[in-house]
Order: sequence, then C-alpha cells, then structure tokens
Amino acid sequence: MRIETGRGTIPFITLLGIWSISALSALPGLAVSPILGQLSTIFPHASEFDIQLLSSLPSLLTIPFILLSGKLTERVNNVLLLQVGLVIFALSGVLYLFSGQMWQLIAVSALLGVGAGIIVPLSTGLISRHFEGRYRTQQFGLSSAITNVTLVLATMLTGYLAEVNWHLPFIVYLAPVFSLLLSFFLKSDNTSAQPVTQTSTGHIHVKRITSLMAFYGLITYLVIIVSFNLPFLMEEYHFDTGASGVIISLFFLAIMLPGFFLNPVLSFLGSLTKFTCLSCIALGLLLILLSGSEWVLGTGAVLIGLGYGVMQPVIYDQTTRAADASRTTFALALVMAMNYLAILLCPVIIDSLQTLFHIHTQRFAFGFNLGITLLAVVWAYWKRHDFLFEDAPAGSADGTSR
Repeated sequence: MRIETGRGTIPFITLLGIWSISALSALPGLAVSPILGQLSTIFPHASEFDIQLLSSLPSLLTIPFILLSGKLTERVNNVLLLQVGLVIFALSGVLYLFSGQMWQLIAVSALLGVGAGIIVPLSTGLISRHFEGRYRTQQFGLSSAITNVTLVLATMLTGYLAEVNWHLPFIVYLAPVFSLLLSFFLKSDNTSAQPVTQTSTGHIHVKRITSLMAFYGLITYLVIIVSFNLPFLMEEYHFDTGASGVIISLFFLAIMLPGFFLNPVLSFLGSLTKFTCLSCIALGLLLILLSGSEWVLGTGAVLIGLGYGVMQPVIYDQTTRAADASRTTFALALVMAMNYLAILLCPVIIDSLQTLFHIHTQRFAFGFNLGITLLAVVWAYWKRHDFLFEDAPAGSADGTSR
C-alpha cells in the first residue's frame, strides 16, 4: 500500500514511522505525573525542589535541544539524527526502571529531555519533507490528532500502572524502540523526500516565523490552564475531584478531533479560521469561569480544545510556507519550542500575578486568560487578511492562501 504525498507516493510503513514519532511527542513527563503525590513517601528525604525538578526538567531541557536538533537537520542526515534521539529516549526509559534514588531519577529526566528535544522537530519535519500542499496540511492534522490521543491513552495507562508499582509507568518510555525499528524504513525511502543532507543556505521569513512563534506561544498559554488549573477550580467549586480527570481527558480528545477533518474546516472558514477558533476558546473560558455545573465545565473544556486543535496543525503548516525547504525543520523547531516554553511559563505567570495582587481564587486564571483571548479575537478579525490569519484552504495545491 502506497500513500499519496502531493509529489509522489511513499509506502504505508514509512507513514507509520512518521506517525509513531508524533505519538512520542506526547510522552515526556507523563510517567512522573501519576506518582507525584507518592514521591514524598517513596523518598522521604527528597525536598519539594527535587520533586518539582523531576517533573519540570524534561521540558526545560527539551527546549534547547529542539532548537539544536532543528539546526542540525540543515547539516546532518535527518534519519540518523532521529535514530540518535530515539536511542537516548529509549535509554532513559530503561534507566528509569532501575533508578531507586531521587538523584538518579532527576539525572534520567535530564536524559529524557535531551532525547525528546532531538525528536520533536523531526516529527513535523518529516511531514514537511515527504508531503506537499493539501496532503501536507492533512498530515499535520493527523499528526496533531495522534499526539493528543496518545496523551490521553498514555495518561490512563500510567495512572493504572502507578497503582501496581511506582516504577511501572516508566514503561511508556520504551515506546521509542518501536519507532526506532520503523525509522529504517524512513532511511530506505527517499523517493518523495527532500535531500537528506542539506546546507543552511535557504531563506527564513523572519517576520512570519516570529509572528507564528509568538502566536503559538500565546494560544498554548491561553489553553493550558485547563490542565493546570481546572482541577483546583473544581475543588474550589466543591465538585468531585475525579470528574476533573474526565473533563481534562475530554479537553485533549477535543484537541485531537479537528485533526481528522482539518482540510474541510480550513476550506469552510478560510481567513476566519483563527478568529473562529479564538472565539471558541473565549466562550469555553467564559463557561468555565461562570459555571455551576460539571456538564458546563466539560462543554467549556471541549470548546477550548476544539479551538486549539484546529490552530495547532495550521500553525505548523504555515511555518513550512515561511521558510525554504532546506530550513523548514529548523523553522518548525523554533515554532514548536514555544509550545514547551508556554507550558513552563503558564503556572509561573499565574502564580506570580496571584501573589502580586493577593488573589486566592482559581477563577483568576480563567478570567485573566479570557481577557487576553478577547483581545486576540479582535486582533484576529482585524488582521484576518494578513499572513498569520489568512489560513490556506485545504484544496490549495501549492499551499498558498486565498
């Protein structure tokens, strides 16, 4: 079975390899989350800083290695670079299973961040390298969907495994072994790909890339409070704490859903795509802010997820049109790094503002982000014909906008 790419065809197993890299992008940090509450018991001498470092270090190290990996793709065999990242990622999974002290877990977390950082830009870079036009747009949507469904399923799995033994959630970090095997099919198939070894002589449209970086960081910051703050808000509302896990799962499933229908959505909404998506996010935040019902909270989370789920792959697709082919993966690395930076900064920004203004309610985070989102809605409509907001229709063969 061969898959149409817009410039030829590739074997299905090659596409399966590309999809598997997208799935891995969701894994860093997941295994630690279900055992965070147990760590002070498992390691009674561990400080609060140690526990925070264990959960945040992978993301901290992922950012610089995303940028390094993106730059290296201009000079190094991309598949070889991918395989190095996969080996490091898988090695961290093995070492986690045998780590029995906090300092060992922290050290392995650093290694995990290095491996994840190397492969993250290649997850989208391989799509831009193999696909073109509407086929590329479609694959970015599917890649986003795969990442988010993996996030939901892996979260459920690690939560179950943590109840059996605190070491078992780290088994999910062995998944790169499967991707490593599939990567050899990437290496053998160059029929519709860009040359593997490239030099950094291409052009990057700095203004466009900068605007995409800023916008991606902004929307990630706006929506990530659902996973960070919603459980605490529901506790403040005196809801069942178990319901927050269900609603957060719905949020990530909603992010996943648009990826399967991305081209039709873009064809229908055109230059109003991001305006509509930001409006959905604003409505979702408003529902959460004013809600007295779990159903309304869930509806708000779903609306936020749907809005973000459309914009995320669209931004990746736009990035490929803001750089020459030889520098596309580096451009994608710059944009994708903003996702991790926003995730790291979101709790810092919210906590700092709450401390500064002596605010003690979790409603503040949603109200504050709602205000920013409403400003972004106005901005998106006003600038709807600029590059950032003029999203390409799905049927465009060359990826240009209407």
